This record gives sequence, C-alpha cells and structure tokens, in this order.
Amino acid sequence: MSRPELTGLPSDFYNAKESSSYAKSSRMQHIQDEITSRAIELLQLPDDHPSYILDIGCGTGMSGAVLEREGHFWLGVDVSRGMLDEVDAGDESDDETSTQSNKKPKGGGGDLLEHDMGTGLPFQPQTFDSAISISALQWLCYSNSADQNPKQRLLRFFSSLYLVLKRTGRAVLQFYPETGEQAVLISECASRVGFAGGVVVDYPNSTKAKKHYLVLGFDRGQTTAKVPAALGTEQTTKTGAGGRKTGISVVGGNNEKKSFSKKKQGSGKNKTKVSERASLEEDEHTSHY
Repeated sequence: MSRPELTGLPSDFYNAKESSSYAKSSRMQHIQDEITSRAIELLQLPDDHPSYILDIGCGTGMSGAVLEREGHFWLGVDVSRGMLDEVDAGDESDDETSTQSNKKPKGGGGDLLEHDMGTGLPFQPQTFDSAISISALQWLCYSNSADQNPKQRLLRFFSSLYLVLKRTGRAVLQFYPETGEQAVLISECASRVGFAGGVVVDYPNSTKAKKHYLVLGFDRGQTTAKVPAALGTEQTTKTGAGGRKTGISVVGGNNEKKSFSKKKQGSGKNKTKVSERASLEEDEHTSHY
C-alpha cells in the first residue's frame, strides 16, 4: 500500500467514505489509543489539575477520547471535513444497538476547527497548556499542490505552535517519516523557530512497534536540551551534545542516531539519499491530518 501522503491532498484522501471506514476500525482505535497514551506520558502534564490540550490533526476524535478519559479538555484541528464529521457522528451513534466492534469512540467533548495546519494555527498567544499530534505531521513534508512548499509550511506551522503554547507547556508530535531527511527537516524547522527538545524513537529496532515522537519545549536556554527516554532500548535518558546549538537531539538506538544526522542538501541526482526508511505497518500508517 502506498503512503496516503503521495495520493494528493489529505482533505481529498479522507473523504466521507474513507473517514467513515477509519472511524469504524477497531484496529485503528487500538493503535491510536496506544500512541495517544504514550504522547500524553511524554507531555509530563501536572497531575493536580486538568490541562487544555490542542490536538493537531485530530481526525475522528480517537485521540480526543483518550484526552477526555485522562481528564483533560481539548480543541481539535483537522483539514478534513469528513474526519471532523465523524467526531460528531461518533458521539450521536453511541446507543444500545451499537456493537462493540463498530462502536465509535466518543471524543466529542472537544471544540473542533476545520483548518490546514500548514497555514499556521489561528489562536491567541499562549492559549494552550500543551499540544499533541498523532500521525499527521509528515503530511507537511509533501507538496500536494502548486502552492505548497514543505519547508515554508513546516516553518509556518512551528512558528504558530510556538506562539499558541504556554511557556510551561510541551508539544508531542508523533509522526511517520518516509526518510531520515524528512525527520531532519522537521527537527530543523522546529529548532529554527526557537523550540528545544528532540525526537524520541520508541522500539527503534522493531519493525512493527517503532514510533517517532517529536518532543518540544521551551528550555533552550539550558546548556543541553533533555528529552525523555525511549522505550525498547537500553538507554535511559540522552541529552543532545549539540543541544545548545540546535535545540534538537535524538533518543533511540545507534541506527537512529546515524539516520537522523544532518545531511548536506543537494539538488537533482546529486541530492543526498538516506537508505533507511521508517518501518511502517500498513494499518498503522493509515494516518490522518
């Protein structure tokens, strides 16, 4: 199965039919539940009061349902009208006649906004305590129309994210990079606007369990930018040696460190190639934006 990002605009890919199928998939619900729970763990939220979370690429509300379950408030942004319609449909269809296999997660307690995150986030400064994004960020690495420039869209997104987060908060953005170069581009754009943090790669040596989380905060003034420990590795916590220079480090196995090293960009056939591709399960990569 080809990557959804290669098929065109996300709003076209996730039409009403595809969004409905996605929302009814118990497998997707399980995967999204696990990834969102891990993202919340990486946020390191205070446990004495609920937080107001921005869910970027909220899709059908699966991640929002997990946020609600953990006692938090959320606002969801997604470019697909079909996906957002399923959030409301899931809330309305939760009745006694629904079977466990096709019951949609509620997740309807958050406010919703149809919006393209590549154009920037349209909120007031320091509105949100923290932010999450599940399986959406990689869409910004592709140009699916003549007016889309991946680097410009990433910079616009991260600049606005930097503004709308409170300075005590974090952002955890889980994504599926197609190549190491995409991960480098994402990290560099986040660092350029002022973020500190790093890419946490859980289970870096597993084909099925491997996940990438970009963990961002505002502690760049420190000597190094510490990021949480990755799962499925003997490492505990790693601080990037270049933390003060770039604000970004990588936590994971040695192979991950090599594949995420900065490459000199060229053009055409001379462009640097990265041999390692992120290992993606077909079901896991039915991603949303």
